[in-house]
Amino acid sequence: MATLIVLIVVAAVVLITLARGIRIVPQARAGIVERLGRYYRTLDAGLAIVVPYVDRVRPLIDLREQVVSFNPQPVITEDNLVIQIDTVLYFQVTDPKAATYEIANFIAGVEQLTVTTLRNVVGGMTLEDTLTSRDKVSTALRQVLDEATGKWGIRVNRVELKAVDPPASIQEAMEKQMRAERDRRAAILTAEGVKQSQILTAEGEKQSAILRAEGQREAQILQAEGQSKAIETVFGAIHRGDADPKLLAYQYLQVLPQIAQGESNKVWIIPSEVTQALGNLGAMLPKPDALQQAQPDQPDRPPLPPEG
Repeated sequence: MATLIVLIVVAAVVLITLARGIRIVPQARAGIVERLGRYYRTLDAGLAIVVPYVDRVRPLIDLREQVVSFNPQPVITEDNLVIQIDTVLYFQVTDPKAATYEIANFIAGVEQLTVTTLRNVVGGMTLEDTLTSRDKVSTALRQVLDEATGKWGIRVNRVELKAVDPPASIQEAMEKQMRAERDRRAAILTAEGVKQSQILTAEGEKQSAILRAEGQREAQILQAEGQSKAIETVFGAIHRGDADPKLLAYQYLQVLPQIAQGESNKVWIIPSEVTQALGNLGAMLPKPDALQQAQPDQPDRPPLPPEG
């Protein structure tokens, strides 16, 4: 019976020893092996054999990219305003040995380093620059953190500012400023629209007036050309018929009012034949003295009888 108990104990010890000597490391993990309290080697992913009771495997380290969100931190800007900045840090362990032995808690170290670096960077910027230049702040933070955490076996991939909250009074003033800016832009757009509308209306009226003036000018030109053609036709017919000077003068007198109707007719051209015919016609008309002589003497009227 005692022999059986001894065998069971020995078997249990062997199983426990074998279990402690076999380690399975998952993918994207790393294990630090210490032999008799000193660093011995780093276990990669897969099956590993260690010496039981001599080697000790520390807790596995995650080699994947990790995301850490820190609580909002009060930061004083260059223009003496206290703002709350909430940051998100993306980092990855590249050297498990350095991350284990160079710093006691690398996550806490990264957090504190991020806070101090953030205060140094934002402390040299105004509130407006901080709100409008987040990429600049993130780049400066990443460069400083990546350089400082390199000896810890950590690579900082990027730093993002999740929120930047100015004081309540500043937020209210900024909202008023934004509303005023929107109202100003709306007024400018409305004025521009009215201006463009007036310009288009004026251009349309101008084009309409130009077209009306051109139409009137063309109509007057065509009317004058028609009158000119008609007069030329009449004079041509008279000259071809070898008209008498009296008839020529009479026809010209009939056409003369039509010539005077045109607004553009300022100069009248009178042919020499017509001038001579008018002279002859005037010579044939009786003179006023001859008309008085030709009238018979009227008898004297008897005097009116006296009244009463």
